[in-house]
Amino acid sequence: MAETITKPIIAKEILESLQAKAEEEKQVIVHCCFPASPFLGNLIRIWHSTYLFDNNSEHRSKLIHAENITIYPNWTPVPFMRDFWFTLVFSGLPKDCQSFDLKELIPEEGGFYVESIKRNSSDVYRVKISESF
Repeated sequence: MAETITKPIIAKEILESLQAKAEEEKQVIVHCCFPASPFLGNLIRIWHSTYLFDNNSEHRSKLIHAENITIYPNWTPVPFMRDFWFTLVFSGLPKDCQSFDLKELIPEEGGFYVESIKRNSSDVYRVKISESF
């Protein structure tokens, strides 16, 4: 005699809530290039106050992890005349986000800034870092 397996019924509200949570958990990976410099002794670092700002809403994705770059107050030496790459991992962007800015909000000059990064389906990006003044 075959046993009948019944599929559980999950309320629509719970499914929608879980879907929203899953969207929140998605992460955005930004591979950053600090361009080669003709100056010796360049140092860089990233501050925890670095965010991705959705260009069409008030949403900001927070920095979760930084790879190959130190977090304030520590400094990372930049190799002379070589592009320097590091990776930043941020919390997810809203589903309807089409472009965003990467901005380091710091109490001094020289914060990193990349304007209008076009959103893609993988949420993995390669950008060239410039400083805001």
